[in-house]
Amino acid sequence: MIYITRREHFNAAHRVFREDYTDEENLRVFGKCSNPNWHGHNYVLYVTVAGSVDAANGFVMDLKLLGEIINLHIIEKLDHKNINLEVDFMQGKLASAENIAIGIWNQLEPLIAQNNAKLHCVKLCETENNYVEYFGEHKNN
Repeated sequence: MIYITRREHFNAAHRVFREDYTDEENLRVFGKCSNPNWHGHNYVLYVTVAGSVDAANGFVMDLKLLGEIINLHIIEKLDHKNINLEVDFMQGKLASAENIAIGIWNQLEPLIAQNNAKLHCVKLCETENNYVEYFGEHKNN
């Protein structure tokens, strides 16, 4: 098994809050991230795929193709958008970094599988100091 990673970036606004909480409760639980007027990040996204090297081309997956998939299905949906209001795969979800990473995974996993590779990890850096890594749901058979 070998792993390859593609790095992308996007800028987006969001608010981490619960509608059933008061502004005071949201501030207590989510801090500044619950600002009613939104806030934004310069996100860095790492998508790692795994597989065997294809003897014919030497690739696990063509990184150019991986970049095209990420840009079409993730970056175009998130870049310079309000995650809470404009991103289809985040509708009805709390816009935490964890949930954004899961949403990105759910968008990419079937597309990468169609190209004979396996999505291994989505790493989403929200700030220089904070990032989340998601490896998908591991099912026991």
